[in-house]
Amino acid sequence: MRTNAGGSIDRNLTLNFRFDGKTYRGFSGDTLASALIANGVKLVGRSFKYHRPRGILTAGPEEPNALVELRHGARREPNTKATTIELYDGLEAASQNRWPSLSFDAQAVNGWAAPFLHAGFYYKTFMWPAPFWERLYEPLIRRAAGLGRASGVPDPDTYEKAHAFCDVLIVGAGPAGLMAARMAARSGARVILCEQDFALGGRVLAERFEIDGMPGSEWVRGIEAELRSCPGVVIMPRTSVFGVYDGEYAALERVADHYPVPPPFLPRQRLWKIIARECVVASGAVERIIAFGGNDRPGIMTASAIRTYVNRFGATPGKDAAIFTTTDDGWRTISDLRAAGIRVAAVIDPRAAVPADLMMQAQEASAAVFLASHVDRAMGARGLKRIKIALPSGASATIACDLLGVSGGWNPNLGLTSHLGSKPEWSDSISAFVPRDLPRRMRIAGAIGGRMTLRDALAEGAFAGIAAASAAGFPALAVELPQTNDEAFASHPFWCSEPTRKFAFVDLQNDVTTDDVALAAQEGFQNTEHLKRYTTLGMATDQGKTGAVVAQALMASLTGNTMARIGVPRARPPETPVAIGAFAGHHRGKEFRPYRLTAGHRWAEEQGATFTEAGQWLRAQWFARDDEKDWLQTVSREAATVRSAVGVCDVSTLGKIDIQGTDAGIFLDRVYINTFSTLPVGKARYGVMLREDGFVMDDGTTSRLADDHYFMTT
Repeated sequence: MRTNAGGSIDRNLTLNFRFDGKTYRGFSGDTLASALIANGVKLVGRSFKYHRPRGILTAGPEEPNALVELRHGARREPNTKATTIELYDGLEAASQNRWPSLSFDAQAVNGWAAPFLHAGFYYKTFMWPAPFWERLYEPLIRRAAGLGRASGVPDPDTYEKAHAFCDVLIVGAGPAGLMAARMAARSGARVILCEQDFALGGRVLAERFEIDGMPGSEWVRGIEAELRSCPGVVIMPRTSVFGVYDGEYAALERVADHYPVPPPFLPRQRLWKIIARECVVASGAVERIIAFGGNDRPGIMTASAIRTYVNRFGATPGKDAAIFTTTDDGWRTISDLRAAGIRVAAVIDPRAAVPADLMMQAQEASAAVFLASHVDRAMGARGLKRIKIALPSGASATIACDLLGVSGGWNPNLGLTSHLGSKPEWSDSISAFVPRDLPRRMRIAGAIGGRMTLRDALAEGAFAGIAAASAAGFPALAVELPQTNDEAFASHPFWCSEPTRKFAFVDLQNDVTTDDVALAAQEGFQNTEHLKRYTTLGMATDQGKTGAVVAQALMASLTGNTMARIGVPRARPPETPVAIGAFAGHHRGKEFRPYRLTAGHRWAEEQGATFTEAGQWLRAQWFARDDEKDWLQTVSREAATVRSAVGVCDVSTLGKIDIQGTDAGIFLDRVYINTFSTLPVGKARYGVMLREDGFVMDDGTTSRLADDHYFMTT
C-alpha cells in the first residue's frame, strides 16, 4: 500500500518492526502508523468501553484510536500513539485492550450491552445490594478499567531536567512558526524553535504546496538551513511545549524515544523549563470529525490525515475512497487521492452549492457528487465496506468504499493560550473557538488564530516574529513574504447526521456517543464542565481534540443555546501526555531525597559509627566497640561516659535561626512557652514550642549573644 514514488521517507533505508508478533517493513522517515498503513494493517486496537474495532483516524498527537504498547519488559510503555512514534529498526509494538486477540476480542459483547452502559451508568448500576460493592462490583470494574499495562518493574532509563533562556520562543515549526523564527532570528534575537514532530514543516510536509516556486518540502529545508546557520537559534525537534505557567513554559524533549535503547550517557527524555521574553504560539489546528452511525470503523479517517499519509509518507490508506466534507479544504483531497492512484467514488457535502472549481475536480476524477446530503451510516464488520448516504429527497444511496475521508472543519490548538485562565471565544467565520485575551508576552500566528490558508499563515507568522523580537528589544525588519498559490477556504458547520443515532461517536477514545450527550442534557448536566465529567468527554489522552466541539454543538442544539454561550471546558496542562519519569528526572530511589551529611560525618565514619536516617540527614546513632554484644550495651556505656566525663554532639542537622532587633527577646517569649527576654547575655536556655492545640511542636536551645541578638536552634 505504497505510492510508487514521492514523500519524505527514505526508500533506500528499510526498517524492520513488529506489531502483535508479526514482522513488517517500513522506511526511515515513517511513523509506526504510516508503516502499518503501508503494510495494509487497518485494525490497530479496540475501543475502551465497547471494545469496538478501531483503525487509525489521524496523523498526529490528536489520535484517539491507535494506542499501542511499545517495547517490552521493563521498558514497556502503554498508551503510546502510533501516529507520533518515529519508526526505528527493531521497534516492537502490540495492540491493547483486547483478549484473547485483536481480531477476536471476547469483550466486544459490551457492544450488545450498550443500552446498559450509557454515560454515568456506574453511578446508577452498582448501588445495590451494598455488600456487592467490595466483593463483586469494584473488582470487576478495576479489572475492566484502564488501557495498557505498566511494566511493574523499575524503569531502567534515565530522565533529565534542564533550563533554557531565550528572547523569543516559537511553539510549532509549521509555515507560521518557521516564518516567525526566521524574522526573529534575522533581527538578532536569541530564538528557540520547538516542534513536537521529528521533522520541521508541519502541514507543508502533508500537502502539495508550492512556495516561492519550489515544492513546499524544499522551501522548508531552505528555512531550516538558514536557521541552523544563525548562532542565536536553537532548533528543538521531538519537543512538545505542554504547559504555560507563570513566567515559564514547560516542554518535553523525546531525546531517545526513536531508539530501541537510549545510547550511553543519554536520557530517554528531558523536561525543559524555558524562560522567554516573548513567545509566538503557532500550534496550528486539528481537523474534526462528524458524528454519524458507525463513524468509528477502521477505514474512516480525517481528510487531512489521508493527505498526510499519501503526500508525506507515500502510504495509501485504501483503494476506493469517498469524501464526506463540509469544507472546501476537504475537496482538495480528491486530487491528492488521484495522484496516489486511489479511486474516488463519491464526494458528499451537506452544502447545497460549492464553487465551480471544486466541482471540476470531482468531474475530472469521475466521482459522484452528492450535495445537500450527508453520510447517514458506515458499514463493515472490521473495516469500512460501504456507506449509506441520506439524500435531500429523503431517499438514500449506498456507495462501496474502503476509505472515507471526513472533514468537519478545523479546531485551533488553543490549549497553551488557556493555561493561565483566559477563555476562548466562538468564531462564526470558521465555526470554531479561537483564543482571546492572550497571556502577557504571548502572540499567536497561523491556524491557531483562525488564519487557515497558507498565505495567511506565512504572513501572520512573519509579522508575529518581528513583533516578538521588537518587544524583546531588537530592531524591526522589513517583511519579506514568500509567494504561494492561493487557497479557497470555506466551512459550513454540520455536526451530526442524527442527534440520537446509535453508535455515532463524538469521543472515540472514551466511546462517548451522541446518545450520551442527549442523556446528559436530559439529566441536567448541560454545563460544558459537567458534560465533560458526566460523559468522560475529552478526558482521555487525546483531550477530545477531534470531537469534543461536536458534542458541545449537539448540547447547544438540545438546550437551545448558542456555541458562544455553551463554551468549552478550561484547558489545563499538560497539553500532551508526559511520562511521570520526566517529571521526576533523576530524583528517584536514593536520588529522590539525597542524603545530607553533617560536618562531623567523616570523623564519625572513622570511629565506626552506626548511622540512622533523620529526614534527609545521616546522623550517628552510636559508636559500637568490638567487645560489646548489642546496641543497648553501647548506648549504656556512652550515656555513662557523657554523665561522668564529657560528650560531643554534632548538631549540623538542626535548623539555625538568627534573631536580631530591639524586641527580639519579647518576640521569643511569644514563640516559646518559657521566657527568653530574661536570659543573660552569653548564656543558653532550653525552650519548648507548642502547636495551637497545645502539643509539643519543637524544642531546642537558644543563646543570647547580645541584648538585641539571639541564636536559635530548632
